[in-house]
Amino acid sequence: MEFIHHQSAHCENGVASNLLRHQGISISEPMVFGIGSGLFFFFLPLLKVNYAPAISYRPMPGFIFNRAAKRLGIKVKRIKFSNNEKAQKALEENLEKNIPTGLQVGVYNLTYFPDEYRFHFNAHNLVVYGKKDDTFLISDPVMETVTTLTEKELDKVRFAKGALAPKGQMYYPIEIPEVIDWEFAIKKGIKNTCNDMLAPLPIIGVSGMRFLARSIRKWPIKHGVKKANHYLAQMVRMQEEIGTGGGGFRFIYAAFLQEASVILKNEELKKLSLEMTAIGDLWRDFAVNASRVYKNRSNKTDVYNGMADELNKIADLEEAFFKKLKRAI
Repeated sequence: MEFIHHQSAHCENGVASNLLRHQGISISEPMVFGIGSGLFFFFLPLLKVNYAPAISYRPMPGFIFNRAAKRLGIKVKRIKFSNNEKAQKALEENLEKNIPTGLQVGVYNLTYFPDEYRFHFNAHNLVVYGKKDDTFLISDPVMETVTTLTEKELDKVRFAKGALAPKGQMYYPIEIPEVIDWEFAIKKGIKNTCNDMLAPLPIIGVSGMRFLARSIRKWPIKHGVKKANHYLAQMVRMQEEIGTGGGGFRFIYAAFLQEASVILKNEELKKLSLEMTAIGDLWRDFAVNASRVYKNRSNKTDVYNGMADELNKIADLEEAFFKKLKRAI
């Protein structure tokens, strides 16, 4: 089938945008992300991921597309499988009907990924848009161009084991409205994000950031420098490598606010987009400084308290930002 591949910064946004564009809806990655309330923060030290406290900069896999679709009036079908053969048959039936199909897969065995990006993470998303002989045609939005996977390779990533196991999950739009209420969808997405980031819960939003900052101060004393460095490295990995969640997500959200300001005819959103870009720069600075610490390249003293101070500053700025954003709409 004819399927146009567009590269994106984040896999779930990119798959959603590409699938909807195929259906004739002109929607950018930032617009999917903003309407789907993709900006989030979560810190749960009791839950361990790669032997470090769980830190997430995004909601659960599938939430962004599901929320965006619901707010746009689009119906999406999602199916999971317990049987590998049934999963492949269902996918091939879709392709025979010229339905490009989104899949949730594991990253570790994606053969077209560079080795340094292949780790155990089961919430990656891609589109299968065709098949030639025993090879599936793949549009992975984080790649510059389209690529391929053999039947065996695709089956392996569709049924990867571990946390967030995809279980062969596939999804695709099945109903598109004739008219979309963009204003409703945008406002709903913004309100949801503001409520999440300002939630009065200690593990979510800006409160979760401050909880993490307090924990960072204790890590080297409580766990020793070696383990503290591993925790910090995992934090940066979750922030900048898995899902671009830190600075990357702030830049995408700033782009969303720019688009939204035009649709809603709201100049305040344009100003706030610049503010969010500046906050994104601070997240990137935090990641660079943290990497110097865990690679033992920092010449600063009392580095963990310094990292905590940086994070608290970002939390203060984001709290003020989301209060202004909530008022602006």
